[in-house]
Amino acid sequence: MYLNKAIVIGNLTRDPELRSLPSGAAVVTMAVATNRVWKDKEGRKQEDVQYHNIVVFGKQAETSAQYLKKGQSVLIEGRMQTRSWDDKSTGEKKYRTEIVADRVQFGPKSGSGTGEVASVRGKSTPEEAAPSAGAIDYPDEQVNPEDIPF
Repeated sequence: MYLNKAIVIGNLTRDPELRSLPSGAAVVTMAVATNRVWKDKEGRKQEDVQYHNIVVFGKQAETSAQYLKKGQSVLIEGRMQTRSWDDKSTGEKKYRTEIVADRVQFGPKSGSGTGEVASVRGKSTPEEAAPSAGAIDYPDEQVNPEDIPF
């Protein structure tokens, strides 16, 4: 069995860009930043930011372009895909890895504090709600790899 599934919860780094394919179908490109925070062996807080390229097609693309803005939190569910093309200016082969979204779920609007989440596909439930953009309270305890049962 094979599985190509990506789930990303983060903040948009720029406003979505809406375009149309030659067939007339809508396509949106956007980027989402995710943060990871941990403490190193000396107890110092470390942070890592990853940027993810996102592509959305069809009605979801139109809705995403209409309602999403830079800085807003979003949950993206989809599949990983790598495209390649020949760059005419340099003659090099270029590659781009992106998440092709099957589902886009909007996070709370900045400053609303209500925690409400709107979903492009279907109705959202509290279990599906993306976490608010507030600070995350990470535990101070260190995990010993020897304590993990597998």
